[in-house]
Amino acid sequence: MSAEALLSLENLCVSFFTQACPERSRGAGVVLAVQDVSFSIRKGQTFAILGESGCGKTTVALAIMRLVPARQGKVVQGRILFEGRNLLELSEKQMRLIRGNKISMVFQEPATSLNPVYTVGDQIAEVIELHQNKDALASAPVAEVPPPQGRGLKVREDAVAILRKVGIADPERRALEYPHQFSGGMQQRVMIAMAISCNPALLIADEPTTALDTTVQAQILDLLDNLQEQNGMGILLITHNLGVAAQRADIIAVMYASRIVEIADARQLFAWPLHPYTQGLLQSLPHLGSSVERLPTIPGTVPEPLHFPSGCKFHPRCRIGCTDMRCRKIEPALREIQPGRSVACWYAKGYEKKIKN
Repeated sequence: MSAEALLSLENLCVSFFTQACPERSRGAGVVLAVQDVSFSIRKGQTFAILGESGCGKTTVALAIMRLVPARQGKVVQGRILFEGRNLLELSEKQMRLIRGNKISMVFQEPATSLNPVYTVGDQIAEVIELHQNKDALASAPVAEVPPPQGRGLKVREDAVAILRKVGIADPERRALEYPHQFSGGMQQRVMIAMAISCNPALLIADEPTTALDTTVQAQILDLLDNLQEQNGMGILLITHNLGVAAQRADIIAVMYASRIVEIADARQLFAWPLHPYTQGLLQSLPHLGSSVERLPTIPGTVPEPLHFPSGCKFHPRCRIGCTDMRCRKIEPALREIQPGRSVACWYAKGYEKKIKN
């Protein structure tokens, strides 16, 4: 990985352990949620992981934050290097100094991530207190603004300032309101406010525009762009939306069934996709001026994690792999075939040549 990288993942593998479920005719086993995932993010760069639901995108984010539930799963292999330190080797106390302070995360579904019984101002203030050691009992309250849950002056001023920074009008008043009094777009802004309250070096945005209408989606993405420009932070953008990835990402990693199958510059990826899965995704997009009655689709369904096929996981749905014995038996590794361009497909242009070299 590059020495300049802010974050580097090296051969990350995450497994979950399932129990038998007779009602669904499913036995106990090990789910390989993430396998051999490697990539790096530089400061000020937006790196997107693109893939459909269940491919392992969110699990990668949880592994970086060290939030994989200990009873259900674990990181079984690999390294997560942040500013040169392996996060997997840190104690929980050391990790708490990084989580929320240097690395922050905007979770899916803000309505379920915010605490319904505390005001949004108090929730932001709590983050600032925990990570910046600001006095919760500082002098008098702000004029005409009751103290949210008794927090101190400086912390409450900072919470209001951050709400203003993310574009929430009348932040002094809105800081005293509860999550249910905010729209979906405003709740997402509150989540972003909490995430950037400590000026993190890396922001993980997990489906930040899910369930938002198109106009609000654009506003949220513009907000992230502006904050990135102001703070120079790196962004790991997790999405299944091809349009969002195309417009906002510098580098895109395409993920399928627990593995990254292609990494490329955003422009290169959309102009010249190498992996059959990436090609299928792009062919399924509607185009202005097109007269086709039915868009092409990828045949078949995503395999269940407990029953991944042998060889390339995409081969049962691939126009080439479904008949090729090598694709059915041997899984291709992700290889860099040119600077900044990696793919995991036996038939991708340049892949065989790279192996021979």
